[in-house]
Amino acid sequence: MRLSSYLPATLVLVAAAFLAISVAILGVARIEQGAQRQVARVMMADGQDWVEIGADGLQVTLAGTAPDEATRFRALRLAGTVVDGTRVIDAMQVDPGEAVVPPRFSIEILRNDAGISLIGLVPAAMDRPAMAASIKQLADGADVTDLLESVDYPVPGGWVPALGFAIDALGQLPRSKISVAADRIEITAISDSDAEKRRIETLLASEAPDGIALTVDISAPRPVITPFTLRFLIDQTGGRFDACSAHTAEGRARILAAAAEAGLQGKADCTLGLGVPSPRWPDAVTAGITALVQLGGGALTFSDADISMVALAETDQALFDRVIGELESSLPEVFSLTAVRLEPVKTVDTGEASPDGPPEFVATLSPEGLLQLRGRITDERLRSAVEGFARARFGGSELTPAMRLDEGLPDGWAGRVFAGLEALSFLSNGSLVVQPDFLQIRGKTGNPGASAEISRILSDQLGEAADYAIAVEYVEALDPVAALPTPEECFGSITTILAARKISFAPGSADIAAGALATIDQIAEVMGDCSGVPMEIAGHTDSQGRETMNQQLSQRRAEAVLIALQARRVLTGNLAPKGYGETSPIADNGTEEGREANRRIEFTLITEQEAAETEANPDAEAETDTESPDEQN
Repeated sequence: MRLSSYLPATLVLVAAAFLAISVAILGVARIEQGAQRQVARVMMADGQDWVEIGADGLQVTLAGTAPDEATRFRALRLAGTVVDGTRVIDAMQVDPGEAVVPPRFSIEILRNDAGISLIGLVPAAMDRPAMAASIKQLADGADVTDLLESVDYPVPGGWVPALGFAIDALGQLPRSKISVAADRIEITAISDSDAEKRRIETLLASEAPDGIALTVDISAPRPVITPFTLRFLIDQTGGRFDACSAHTAEGRARILAAAAEAGLQGKADCTLGLGVPSPRWPDAVTAGITALVQLGGGALTFSDADISMVALAETDQALFDRVIGELESSLPEVFSLTAVRLEPVKTVDTGEASPDGPPEFVATLSPEGLLQLRGRITDERLRSAVEGFARARFGGSELTPAMRLDEGLPDGWAGRVFAGLEALSFLSNGSLVVQPDFLQIRGKTGNPGASAEISRILSDQLGEAADYAIAVEYVEALDPVAALPTPEECFGSITTILAARKISFAPGSADIAAGALATIDQIAEVMGDCSGVPMEIAGHTDSQGRETMNQQLSQRRAEAVLIALQARRVLTGNLAPKGYGETSPIADNGTEEGREANRRIEFTLITEQEAAETEANPDAEAETDTESPDEQN
């Protein structure tokens, strides 16, 4: 049979096969599209728009990144409701999410007379029993409230030395709040006096752990003055205070004004303190000073509510009676008055015992620390007591006793000697003369409050209407506190340092340039003696870039300077960082030289009024801006 007879049949078979294949392909495509649309419809209805759906024959592929494992599983389950689960291919991924960040560990330690409280979050691995034992020992029987919580994370670096330092500081501060973190310690406390405040600040600064920022804010409240003392004298040289106390600034102003009208010589001040016997203290004092002027001179002494008026020997008796009577009737309630006219007293300016006249006890303290005791003592037991008291009061002074016994001395002689020696201990050098009816102390001191303390001691221990004279000279060279620089000197020193070499930063950041670290070191050295001077660290930029970003950058740079000083163990409780951005240019921003000058850090003094206004109206926090600041600012 010829080949041509088979050709039509072959063509028919080929055509039928092609048609069958085409129909099959179209059927599969329709199945794929149908399955894909149905799965997509279910996913969209459930809000799973992140799923990428593909079809290959009878298989459906799910791809995309699920936010979490539960969402991925839900997508698989939804696809299984449309097609057989065996036909669903899982090609989805799960977003790993952000790594779990360890919590910030911190402790707030509160201590007062009621006990110690601990609040915060600590690592479970830390030695809680050892810390509890240390805190319990410091509490000395008072309550310890432990409200700490712990979590199982590694102990961060710096945590152990920071906590150890905080517990040591707590032992120095019976009224305090201490905030401890691995990189920062903040201490707020109350001390008993300015001297105690300076001592604690110096101690904390010297013992602070390296690499941990330390902020210390210690306040010294008004002292309790007991007895509440004032002593004002008028003699041939004019008026002067041996001691002056007041309970309010207004009362102090009234007292000083009355003293000025009475002929006050030189500069004077009154210590503001607690313990005033009556709110009308200024009324009583001003009335007493006025009466002393009318008498023509003498001494006016207040010891709490007890007032003594010692008139000059030459005061007319009728005038004395009239003035004292008027003063008694004008004094506020509570106050009582004792007034006397004394006979003239002979004293020896050299501090030597007088061979003629009344018996005397004389003590002299030389600038080299030699203490000589001469004059009369009643018996051997009192002589031993006086020598022991002198050695205890004057410490390392070389003692030369040369006292002689005299059984005929008047009653109260021992008390007058001890009171005089206690008063003499406030002087760097000077002399004491004790007589039966008079006591004189004179000399030099580096303690500006010595005269007031001496007057308080003598008025308290010698009794009302006691006649004594105080001639104490304050010498600034002997005062260790006076050697500290004034606020203006601190400011001037820092300004000079910055004028020689400014503090620069890496472009567009708050990282202090390596070349500026020497400037920071110099400022830190100056701040060692200026920790009590309130100052502002002001950051400034040029005008390039957005104003908001410039302000934020200048704030971060001011804070970077503060942190750098803290790292050098500078007490920074007196420093306030503030960013001014481009608002205070000192040069033309139109030139590169001007912009360079405007990019700067400045230190400025903060007055008491400015500090009060800042505390009453704190600036609002700047809003966060995630954009990068201009590279030059």
